[in-house]
Amino acid sequence: MGFETSKPHAVCVPYPSQGHVGPMMQLAQLLHSRGFFISFVNTEFNHRRFIRSKGPDSVEGLSDFKFEMIPDGLPSSNHDATQDVRLLSDSTRKNCLAPFLDLLSKINSSPQVPSVTCIVSDGVMSFAIKAAEILGIPEVQFWTASACSFMGYLQFTELVERGIFPFQNETFLSDGTLDKPIDWIPGMSNIRLRDIPNFIRANNPNDILFDFMGSEAQNCLKAPAIIFNTFHELEHQVLKAIAAEFPRIYTIGPLHLLASHMPDGPSKSINSSLWKEDANCIEWLNKREPGSVVYVNFGSVTVMSEKHAKEFAWGLANSKYPFLWVVRPDVMMGESVVLPREFMEEIKERGYITSWCPQQQVLSHPAVGLFLTHCGWNSLLEAVTEGVPLICWPFFADQHTNCRYACTTWGTAMEINPDVKRQDVEALAKEMMEGDNGQRIRRKALDWKNKAEAAVSCGGSSLTNFDRMIKEALNHE
Repeated sequence: MGFETSKPHAVCVPYPSQGHVGPMMQLAQLLHSRGFFISFVNTEFNHRRFIRSKGPDSVEGLSDFKFEMIPDGLPSSNHDATQDVRLLSDSTRKNCLAPFLDLLSKINSSPQVPSVTCIVSDGVMSFAIKAAEILGIPEVQFWTASACSFMGYLQFTELVERGIFPFQNETFLSDGTLDKPIDWIPGMSNIRLRDIPNFIRANNPNDILFDFMGSEAQNCLKAPAIIFNTFHELEHQVLKAIAAEFPRIYTIGPLHLLASHMPDGPSKSINSSLWKEDANCIEWLNKREPGSVVYVNFGSVTVMSEKHAKEFAWGLANSKYPFLWVVRPDVMMGESVVLPREFMEEIKERGYITSWCPQQQVLSHPAVGLFLTHCGWNSLLEAVTEGVPLICWPFFADQHTNCRYACTTWGTAMEINPDVKRQDVEALAKEMMEGDNGQRIRRKALDWKNKAEAAVSCGGSSLTNFDRMIKEALNHE
């Protein structure tokens, strides 16, 4: 047979988007290091992208870490870009259960691999709860975003009941409605309507993403257990409120930090990026002074207008700091990215522009002194663990919630106006790099770095919870 039949076998199912695939891969690698056989299930679309960015050898060669595929239910596309989130979300919940059950049946009938003993599913892929019930095996939902955003999504039904959602017309965007304080969410204080995940900003009562995220968060409460990629101290108030309603939660983050402490095993080399990464930017950073570089990356989904892209460009140029800016090919709405020639001339000595980079390596580089970010949860956690302060420009989903917490509760960030202007970019960069406020924020960021390290160290809350989760939720000693 080649396998001990007692070897536990976890099937890991991420939501098919870069920000979800990454943390699920870290969790899969951690389970693999604890003796689990892993089946990692990408969609066919992302599996093809993965092979394109890494080469076919990237999915072969490990005897006990296998890549599998299921269709996402959308029309076929070879386009190497982020898929439409609305269509994808609606399709996964309607179309994935049957092919997933077929895949589980195929795996279980293969004599080459041990039988599936548990499923670890993305928090927004709740069809896996049903699949595990059918097979009679343990299942955990892995919420890859912040715990504060999870609590925000749990309020979506309450927002409908209070008559706040749907909005009657578009005026709510500019008439101050979004600045209204909200004091009725358990475990969340100093929150305004604008800090709730932004799928509430709609006047269609049947908005797909409002319905999808609200119902998937509620579905997590039907699972046997939920894992959060956070650590207790960072979100303790909101975690306490979630645990009061649903006690079977495990905080095991920051996962990339926990994974960096695991012994070097064969799966540790698997990189989950769906884009080709530019390693030359590290060489460029090596030539810069410590703490001198502004790193700019708005993640894998954010899109912006050409006007905003130019304001960011000139704000960075006028600040006179060296900067590393990740500009995805699909970051501009409906057009390819063309930055003004005079801008490229102006910054050629001190600006480095690339289409994707190894972000953890960049943030841990001594040259990086500031991170201009969309406030996605992975980016925020990576910045926390490296003690890098932030300028936040949230775009959608949980990013507004994360931004509010970073700026107020954690004190590691400042927010830039959504309608960004070059003078704001320049002024905030200068304040954060050299101003008194920036120094205070920098000290706070270093505090959180130490706390994150403590959480994943021996005896720390996240490492302890990880061990407990394997034993209690996945039924493995």
